[in-house]
Amino acid sequence: MKKNINMLLTGALIGILFFSFGNAQDNQKLGQAGFHFLSVTSDAKAAAMADAVTSLQIGSSALFFNPSGMSDMDHFVDIAASSNQWIADMKHYTIAAAISPFHGDYGVLGISFQYVDYGTLLMTVVDQSSNAGYQDIGTEKLYASAVGIGYAKKLTDRFSVGAQVRMAWQDLGTSVIPNENTSIPIYTDSTHNTISGYKDSASTISNKLHPLVFDFGTQFKTGFKSLVFGMSVRNFSGDMQYAYEVFQLPLVFTLGISMNLMDLIGTVPLDQEFYLSVDASHYRDQPEQLKIGADYRIMKLLALRAGYNTNTDEAGFSFGMGIYQAGFAFDYSYTPYGIFDKVQRMTARFSF
Repeated sequence: MKKNINMLLTGALIGILFFSFGNAQDNQKLGQAGFHFLSVTSDAKAAAMADAVTSLQIGSSALFFNPSGMSDMDHFVDIAASSNQWIADMKHYTIAAAISPFHGDYGVLGISFQYVDYGTLLMTVVDQSSNAGYQDIGTEKLYASAVGIGYAKKLTDRFSVGAQVRMAWQDLGTSVIPNENTSIPIYTDSTHNTISGYKDSASTISNKLHPLVFDFGTQFKTGFKSLVFGMSVRNFSGDMQYAYEVFQLPLVFTLGISMNLMDLIGTVPLDQEFYLSVDASHYRDQPEQLKIGADYRIMKLLALRAGYNTNTDEAGFSFGMGIYQAGFAFDYSYTPYGIFDKVQRMTARFSF
């Protein structure tokens, strides 16, 4: 009876996964979203596999994909730091740490931090009296960041859950707009027209000081070899607001499946593993995507990775590798990005 229930649940999850992708081309009702930095991947291992990691156990880095993916952590402490040389000279940095006391009997606790450096931009205002039609008013250094705390727990030997709550903010400098009713003039042009401004720091409507973002997910081991299903919901939040404009965060719902294909062969020499992972993601602000990732490991020393992401304008294939030795790991990924040239990511991980 129990075996039949597991088979029924496995079949249902497979059906949901492929049904979600089968409707991808027809569902074009796309909304707008802000805080897109929350959707940018910095972890090199995940990026090399086209982000198809929803059903994988990846330690503290799981906080950026599916928090339940750190529930089976076999180290007491896991720390991962990533650097992402993103497009248009933007730089993304992430740090994640997780601790698994008492061999995970009471769950795994993790913290995450994300920082984006948009660079320094030259700010201007319209000035019709100027030959150029504008005037410089200085420079602004723009940034965004998020900090979170997460928890994951194995409820049974097959089923695990995880969740994370983050506080996110974004500083896009000072917008300068004409406003006759303002009492806070910050600039006067050559024709003595008063220009007012406001700080572009976003917040939720319900909580002006601390916008909160929620992530949660599950993983289910089917009992057939190493076949695992995963589900995650990321970037769930209330409406956000810049001055008068209300927007939402880039919510994404993902279903994933993965397996070590070497299990189908049986005993193999040199301790080899070949994980194939597939994710189907439904986004608030872009078409659905099917992500396929492969991770080949040999002797727990070297990993070679590749991935493919459908339905994207510039990114498609991705590649990477990893080196592991005595609790230290270094991962690298390379993603050709069309007219934006390339994106390179690096991650250093310490586990003990």
